[in-house]
Amino acid sequence: MPGISDKAVMELAQLESRTILAFDKDYGELIFKYGMPSPTTVIFFRHKGLQPDFAGAFLLKLLQDTSISLINNFTVIEEENIRQRRYQ
Repeated sequence: MPGISDKAVMELAQLESRTILAFDKDYGELIFKYGMPSPTTVIFFRHKGLQPDFAGAFLLKLLQDTSISLINNFTVIEEENIRQRRYQ
C-alpha cells in the first residue's frame, strides 16, 4: 500500500500483529508523544550501515540474540549501540 500514512501503518501492524521496520523516527513520536496504540514490535534503524544489505544482516543477528526482547519495545539500532524503550 504505497503512500499510506504512518498512522495507518501502525493501525494495520497492530491489527495483524506485525512488526514495523523503519528508517525514520516518526513511529516513536506516534507511540510516545501521541500515545497511539502500538504494534507488537517497532525496530528503528537510525544507523543504516555502509552496505545495502546492512539492515537485513543486522536484523537477522538481532533476531538470533536471545538476550534481547523485541516484544512491546521500540528498538533503536545505532552505529555502536542498541537501545530500547518499552511501551504498553
